[in-house]
Amino acid sequence: MAWNEPGKNGQNDPWNRKRPSGKSPLDDVLNNLKSRLGKLGQGPGSILTAVLVLLVVGLLFSSYTIVGAREAGVVLRFGEYSRTLSPGFHLKLPQPIESVTKVEATRIRSVTDKVAMLTKDENIITIDFTVQYQVDDSRKYLFSLNDPDGTIGAAAEAAVRSVIGGSDMDQILSAAGASLVSEAQVALQKTLDGYDSGLRVTEVSFQNVAPPNEVKDAFDDVNNAREDKQSIENGALAYASKVVPVARGDAARIAAEASGYKAERVARATGDATRFDLMLAQYKAAPEVTRKRLWLETMEQVLADNPKVIDGSGGRNIINLPALQGATTTASPTDSGTVGAIVSPTPTTGSNAADKGTQP
Repeated sequence: MAWNEPGKNGQNDPWNRKRPSGKSPLDDVLNNLKSRLGKLGQGPGSILTAVLVLLVVGLLFSSYTIVGAREAGVVLRFGEYSRTLSPGFHLKLPQPIESVTKVEATRIRSVTDKVAMLTKDENIITIDFTVQYQVDDSRKYLFSLNDPDGTIGAAAEAAVRSVIGGSDMDQILSAAGASLVSEAQVALQKTLDGYDSGLRVTEVSFQNVAPPNEVKDAFDDVNNAREDKQSIENGALAYASKVVPVARGDAARIAAEASGYKAERVARATGDATRFDLMLAQYKAAPEVTRKRLWLETMEQVLADNPKVIDGSGGRNIINLPALQGATTTASPTDSGTVGAIVSPTPTTGSNAADKGTQP
């Protein structure tokens, strides 16, 4: 029979000890623990035991820390900086030996202020500026500055004043004001680095940059005039970009035509000179024949478009032939050395017909 099976005299255990009906060994353990805990508040020894238990539990719970994903944990050992914890679960020495201060390192903080400043040309201008920054070094952030927001606000105002004080009103109100924002950011970051603050400036912006109300209308007129000037300059540049290429094309075309004309004239002059040299050689070889041939060629050219017939033989060698419209003038030497020319009856206007009649 198994030890936990009921017998004749009740439930039995392996040591043949009788137990009350319906109770298990676990109940005995719990009752024993309750009796011991109940005596903690009785007597000096029991109080000390309770204190030790609570102390051990407290030490166990303070021996670890959990750093959030957007945080950095700065560990202090007896109040002195020990190390910086990254996000996650970390073990540490229990308090008061080590303590952890958590800093939101990735959170973007901002400071906004509105101030009236004096420009380089002694004008007053009102500027709303905003500075955004975040913690770059958690240790420096905790121990270098007592009031980080107040410090960065004062440093930002000083940086903006230094930049605005070195610029004219027109420069501040114009598009060049964007460069002033960059200068202010650089100056502010340099100041914070000098304080060893552990802060990094992410952005500086100017809003509502305006002159005093007493002179606002005059400055609006200046801005409108500047915009008109810019519009006119843009129109002139557009016109120049349209006209200049056309002018360059015309210049290139004229230069090409001049170059072609030059080449033509040089080639023609060279050909005429060559022809004259050949003619001179022929003339020296046979002067009479050459002279007569030149005279005949000249007369043929002169009388080519002349409707009149010129006879140098006294009317003895005229041959009348029916001439067709548009026929070409022919000339032939006679036995007596004269020429008879038959020309087509093409009409000629004006006095050019008479002017073209030439005698040898």
